[in-house]
Amino acid sequence: MLYQGSCHCGKLAFEVEGRLEGAMSCNCSICQRKGALMWFVPRGQLRWRAPPDAEALGTYMFNKHVIQHHFCTVCGIHPFGEGKGPDGQAMAAVNIRCLDGVDLAAVPVQHYDGRAI
Repeated sequence: MLYQGSCHCGKLAFEVEGRLEGAMSCNCSICQRKGALMWFVPRGQLRWRAPPDAEALGTYMFNKHVIQHHFCTVCGIHPFGEGKGPDGQAMAAVNIRCLDGVDLAAVPVQHYDGRAI
């Protein structure tokens, strides 16, 4: 299925293809504050709907600097992040709260103890 998503103001608009069968809620220092529900997909399944305005795309990296946490510098929303999976494959962590038409209550959520890492 093809999903459309964006930040709140629409400056960062994207689409992602795949089967949304679950999401992850992490309690690490950044995820807990963002309140994101993350869906992990191969990076190639996520595409910009239009090239983002370079001034609107912010990236934050912390700790081991392995995940690029992208956010909109205009509205502050974090629609997705990028990194590598355990197998080295490029991955995207899509915040399903930023996807249009998703019934969040119907998506099973796995809790991950990111604080323990």
